[in-house]
Amino acid sequence: MADSSQHQPKPGKPRGAGRSERPDAGSLVLCGARLADGRTVDVRLGGGHIEAVGTTGSLDTQGPRIDLHGYLLLPAPAEPHAHCDTALTADCRGPASDDPDDVQRRTTESALLHLGHGATALRTHVRIGDVSGLRSLGAVLQARRTLHGLADLTAVAVPRLLTGAAGADARALLRDAVKMGATVLGGCPDLDPDPAGYAETVLELAAEFGCAVDLHTDGDDPARLGRLAAMAGGLRPGVAIGPCAGLARMPWRVAARAAEQLAAAGVTVVCLPQGDCAGLERPSSQVTGPAPVRLLRAAGVRVTAGSGALRDAANPVGRGDPLEAAYLLAARGEASPEGAYDAVSAAARETLGLPEVRVEAGFPAELLAVRGDGIAAALSLAYSRIVVHQGRVVARTSAVREYCDSEATVALELPRQSQR
Repeated sequence: MADSSQHQPKPGKPRGAGRSERPDAGSLVLCGARLADGRTVDVRLGGGHIEAVGTTGSLDTQGPRIDLHGYLLLPAPAEPHAHCDTALTADCRGPASDDPDDVQRRTTESALLHLGHGATALRTHVRIGDVSGLRSLGAVLQARRTLHGLADLTAVAVPRLLTGAAGADARALLRDAVKMGATVLGGCPDLDPDPAGYAETVLELAAEFGCAVDLHTDGDDPARLGRLAAMAGGLRPGVAIGPCAGLARMPWRVAARAAEQLAAAGVTVVCLPQGDCAGLERPSSQVTGPAPVRLLRAAGVRVTAGSGALRDAANPVGRGDPLEAAYLLAARGEASPEGAYDAVSAAARETLGLPEVRVEAGFPAELLAVRGDGIAAALSLAYSRIVVHQGRVVARTSAVREYCDSEATVALELPRQSQR
C-alpha cells in the first residue's frame, strides 16, 4: 500500500525509472525532486557523482530522466549494524545452518532487503570460531563480491572468547580473518570472563592492522565504559560500540559522565531502536529499550542507529529498514525527525568510513527518493522508494493505495479503484 494521493513517478525517455542506468551509460537526471530544505530541483548524475543541481527544467541532457515530483530526495541511509549471516532464520528448527552456501544466500538476500529500503552500504557482524571457523566469514565475503555495484558490504569479524588459554585459538583466528578480508574487528566483551582484556585485545589488533573496531556491549557498567574509552582514544579509523541500552538504566549523572568519556575518546554509539540483536545473546525477557540518544548527543557523542536483527531468533519480525529505526527514534522523542534521519544517514556513513553525501554537485550519487514533502512525512509513510547507488537506480519499491467509490473520495480527489 502506498501514499496514494500523489502520482507514481513517470518513466523517462527512452528508459523507465525502474531500469538501472550503468555509470558508463551517460548522465541520468532526477527531475522535480523536493529537497529537505523545501527547494524543488533537477539533479544530474554521472560517473557515480552528482554533476549538477539546478532549478526544475534547467539541466539539459540527452540521457534518461526520472520524474520525482511528489518525492523527497535525500542522502541514502547506511546500515551500521546488521547480522546478515544469521538473518531470515527465525522459522528454522534448531540452530541456523552454517553451510557456506546457506550463509552466502542469506547474506545476499538480507543485504538486498536492506538495499530495497534505501541502505546502499551495510556493516554486518559475522561470528568466527567454534566449529565453523572462518567458513561463515568466507561466505559473507563472497556475497560482498556478488553484490558489487549494488551495495557496499563490510564484514566485522566477531570471535566469542579472546582472553586466557581458551581464547588463544580465537586470537589467531582474528588475525586470519583480517588477512581474509575482514576490515572491522568486533565481538562482545560482556560474554568474556575478562571484558576489559577482551576489548584491549581487539583494540591492539585493530591498531596493528589499521582496522576499525565495532563492539557489542550493553554498556551497563560505567567503570568498564570508562576503561574502554581510555583504551580507545585516538584509535583510527575509529571505534564504535552498541547497542548500549544499559546506559538508559543508569542514574542520569552517572550516564552523563560515561557519555562525556566516550565523547572525549571519539567513540561512536550505535543504538538499535528496534531492540537488541543476536550478538548479545540475551534472553528476550531481558531486552530493554534503546540507548539514551538525547543524553549521548548532548555530551557530544556521535550516535547512529542500526536495524540489528532481521527475522532471526533475536527479532523474528525485524525489517532491516533504516527509516524504521529513524521513525522509532523520532516517535520516542529521542531525536527530531531531521536528527533521526541524520542518525541513519550522515552519522551512519561517517561511522562506516564512507564519504559524506549531500545533494550538491561533486558529492557521491548515493541517494534515496522517498514519497513525502518533508522528512517527518517520509518517516511516517515511507512506502514508495527509489534507491540510487553509484549514480544508477539499483532498487525501486512502488506502492499504490486505492479507495472504493464514495462521496468522500470524490470530494478529496483520492485515487479510486478501477471499475471492473
